[in-house]
Amino acid sequence: MAHRKKVLQKVIILGDSGVGKTSLMNQYVNKRFSTQYKATIGADFLTKEVTIDDKLVTLQIWDTAGQERFQSLGVAFYRGADACILVYDITNPKSFDNLDSWREEFLVQAAPNDPESFPFVVVGNKVDKENERRVTKSRTTNWCKAKGANQLPFFETSAKDAIKVEAAFLEAAQLALQQDTTDADLYIPDSINLNTAPKPQQQAYSSSCC
Repeated sequence: MAHRKKVLQKVIILGDSGVGKTSLMNQYVNKRFSTQYKATIGADFLTKEVTIDDKLVTLQIWDTAGQERFQSLGVAFYRGADACILVYDITNPKSFDNLDSWREEFLVQAAPNDPESFPFVVVGNKVDKENERRVTKSRTTNWCKAKGANQLPFFETSAKDAIKVEAAFLEAAQLALQQDTTDADLYIPDSINLNTAPKPQQQAYSSSCC
């Protein structure tokens, strides 16, 4: 079986429902934008290969549910994340106010080894609606300065017009690489044989509770 030597990074996208998380992911990976809205249930992911600092990186980008009734389904996917992108809508102040909750919940559920220096990237989406803006750049910049020892990177994007979308994702990937102190590359097989029969169990167990 052939193997390719790659670095695998798991990037989680968090934010309120309707801020454009799915659109950002689709624009970055597939260069597509759809005006049709469909809420994410639980979580979904796409992959994209990029080269960073002479390393071939496979980004596994997870789009999580923003609606409250589906949020608990997405939490299970937080663990093992290498970076997190926090998204709000520049026309929706509440989505910005909720960034604190999204960040705190992620840190609790993902439990990174060093929460203070974990790679977060903040994205203010929908700059194509500048005339409807209700969250200023300075407000977000001040919020980013107050989080952790280092100021969080901040991008204003448009998934619709592909403005700074790639830059935001690449920043997350670069920060994750810098954070990786193990330098352990992951081997990802080109194919997996699903026809191999499992070994029979040595002994069957049963249990009951009362």
